[in-house]
Amino acid sequence: MSARWRPWLATAAVLLTTVALLRLEGRLWWCKCGSPALWISDAWGPHTSQHLFDPYSFSHIVHGVLFAGLAWLVLRRRPFAWQFCLALAIECFWEVVENTNTVIARFRAATAAVGYEGDAVANSFGDILAAALGAALAHRIGWRWSIVFVLANELVLLVWIRDSLLLNIVMLIYPIDAIRVWQAAGR
Repeated sequence: MSARWRPWLATAAVLLTTVALLRLEGRLWWCKCGSPALWISDAWGPHTSQHLFDPYSFSHIVHGVLFAGLAWLVLRRRPFAWQFCLALAIECFWEVVENTNTVIARFRAATAAVGYEGDAVANSFGDILAAALGAALAHRIGWRWSIVFVLANELVLLVWIRDSLLLNIVMLIYPIDAIRVWQAAGR
């Protein structure tokens, strides 16, 4: 086997392992509604995180940009394929952690996502695809434009769905009632 295929095979192995771990956690393949969709536009409805893509997919593009930057710092002397593999491995790790009962309960208690049930496997896979897009984008546009992209994406999400990656992090670590009230008012 050619050495150039190893990072891509490692990436595929990480993806397959992630899917298996999500199923072991009890995650459904797709929405229990029985009508799978590729896109759901309602960020606060019961179908969020149950279909392939939703408004939070855009925050996972940001994950990919940020994880690509981290992977570049750690593996800057390695080819991009290995950096991409590491960025996706970090995203896959987050998808597994995010769907543990502990983190799901934290989302319900600390954020405006009161009815959050965790992600369907399809949604986690969509989130990983979004992160892959973000990692590829960061590699293509460089760090300066990546910063501009992340800031613009965060701003658009704040206006559109009253949530963003930064707000999610803040609310998970140190919930602020005023933010929760503001988010709930946008439903």
